[in-house]
Amino acid sequence: MAAARPARPAGSATGPARPATGSAAPAAGPAGPAAASVLDAHLAALAAALLPYRRSEELLARWGGELAYRLAAGGRLLVAGNGGSAAEAQHLTAELVGKLRDDREPLSAIALHAETSALTAIGNDYGYDEVFARQVRAHGRPDDILLLMSTSGVSANLVAAAHAGRDAGLRCWAFTGPAPNPLADACHDTLAIASPDSQVVQELHLVSTHVLCEYVDRVLPAALAAAGRAVPAASGAAGRAVPPAASAAPAAGGPDAAVRAGVEVVLDDGTGRQPEAG
Repeated sequence: MAAARPARPAGSATGPARPATGSAAPAAGPAGPAAASVLDAHLAALAAALLPYRRSEELLARWGGELAYRLAAGGRLLVAGNGGSAAEAQHLTAELVGKLRDDREPLSAIALHAETSALTAIGNDYGYDEVFARQVRAHGRPDDILLLMSTSGVSANLVAAAHAGRDAGLRCWAFTGPAPNPLADACHDTLAIASPDSQVVQELHLVSTHVLCEYVDRVLPAALAAAGRAVPAASGAAGRAVPPAASAAPAAGGPDAAVRAGVEVVLDDGTGRQPEAG
């Protein structure tokens, strides 16, 4: 019988010893701690912005109610933004023309920056500051709402669009970063995110988009009834209680009990209890 072969020492001439798979934790390199600190810093900035953001509840409720009534009466929502805000604006129109969660009739919402041929033609002939304003003059009607999104609130083409919208009789709203800013000053109403970080601003603009659409869906059955239109049987609102006060159209620009009556439905956590406000 052959004698047992002695164990090869680590680093012998036949080759270095290989550690068993998974036997040693990876060394902390630049990517490990750096990645964690980036995430922690981002979440900390988001958490700081969430505290004042919770005060946006009443504004989003009022906007959702007004938008539902205007769309039910045949009005339209025009939206625009630049860069990441353009993507956010198209997200909003997709939720309205398509659906947020439950099936319902399509609602008219148009992203002006998605009209690429008009956008480039206007930019070429009239300058980039006019790419949205000229479209607002062409498409906007007094029953429409214009919503402009900007993390900075200083984009000249959006400010020009706001002025064009007001001149044409549209109701003008803005999603912006910290206020005051020129776009907020040019619009009737503004949801301003109190964060110097444009990424955080955009993230909370997306939250605002979803909450706004949620309010539209909650108020839409009453808005359709007020406009003399039947609520489709397949509507996602089927089976939902519509607050009696929501049968009256909300006044533009002011808090409305009809919209606020829907807050309990939106904030209900499923147990019948209402979460505490921050």
